[in-house]
Amino acid sequence: MTDATHTRPDARQAGRLTFPGTDISVNRMGYGAMQLAGPHVFGPPADEDAARAVLKEAVACGVDHIDTSDFYGPYVVNRLIDEALRPYPEALTLVTKVGAFRDEKGGWPLDRSPEGLTRAVHDNLDHLGIDRIDVVNLRMGGPEDDVIEPLGVLKRFQDEGRIAHIGLSNVTAAQVRAGQSVVPIVCVQNQYNVVFRGDDALIDSLADEGIAYVPFFPLGGFTPIQSAGLDGVARDLGVSAQQVALAWLLQRSPNILVIPGTSSVAHLHDNIAAAALSLPDDALAKLNGLATAG
Repeated sequence: MTDATHTRPDARQAGRLTFPGTDISVNRMGYGAMQLAGPHVFGPPADEDAARAVLKEAVACGVDHIDTSDFYGPYVVNRLIDEALRPYPEALTLVTKVGAFRDEKGGWPLDRSPEGLTRAVHDNLDHLGIDRIDVVNLRMGGPEDDVIEPLGVLKRFQDEGRIAHIGLSNVTAAQVRAGQSVVPIVCVQNQYNVVFRGDDALIDSLADEGIAYVPFFPLGGFTPIQSAGLDGVARDLGVSAQQVALAWLLQRSPNILVIPGTSSVAHLHDNIAAAALSLPDDALAKLNGLATAG
């Protein structure tokens, strides 16, 4: 997949982060596996061999943190990870999510009942072919949702040795604090990017505690003016807009892990190349101004 004219990008160039209170250290440039499923993250991809090739190439590029869930497909993406990568490299960290499922129409109903969470944990273990999940993120539905009861269910799995560590997804600072009263929270996964800046204060407070922050939708929610501004910075630097958006996240705070997803090896290489991209001060100033652009 590489030749004399194309050097394989190296995820290690983004630096490393150790999840707090753990022995898990990962490269800050990871991979999100959601896009390996079929259209709308439902059903299998058109080319399963290509999907498995992307997973293998991600690991070859130094990715040692893969974000997944059994509701991608459903069940499809975890099966592909199992087929492509097991026996898993010793240093590979698998992070999954529970708290929702896919219905027969491809919807995403939430289910944080004890029965639903128990089923989800067992399904993830079975479909990934592992005895213990490195990190499980509990997916919440909004700021009014209670995190304490469902986290208690996951803590029981942690106590049994089936889950190593626990994180939260789609949560507020108050929900993080409530969750920490039940179990140590090692990571938070929320929507955040160069224009969607609602979690600025949360990121800084988590950084003070060494807790990882994992943003999703690095290019989501842009207005045409904001997209044009991002494209302009990318054009000036001679790189892709996706690389600029990812590099901005990596420079935003040392506790940020990025997990760009793709079903293409070419796009995978483009994303991982952001690990080596250092944005100059003038580019950062332009990017930081996009959040308030019309």
